[in-house]
Amino acid sequence: MDRLGSRCPLPGYSRPSVLICFLILATSFLMYPMLRTLSLQLHSAITGSYISGTHSIVFVNCPNEQIARDIARGILDKKLAASVNILPKTSSLFFWKGEIEEATEVLLVGASF
Repeated sequence: MDRLGSRCPLPGYSRPSVLICFLILATSFLMYPMLRTLSLQLHSAITGSYISGTHSIVFVNCPNEQIARDIARGILDKKLAASVNILPKTSSLFFWKGEIEEATEVLLVGASF
């Protein structure tokens, strides 16, 4: 048995496959961002708290620009968003009481980082 094989911690194996070690390392490296994001979202959902490093975007339709401005100011006053954009004259089609309705609304887009 050569020197590398004599140091192998796995019983019954003379030498670990370099390919297997590489695949395990590469998989761990590639999965880390996804696992980190999932764990932050789970923690935030369970505790109801905001975790730095998570991002949110919220879209809110409002009936007019004044209501949109009031909501945007309230969101920013409470520091619930980093910015809020107001986009005028959004056309919305939706079901209401079993009928398709159409309305012109104002769209708020809020971003939190």
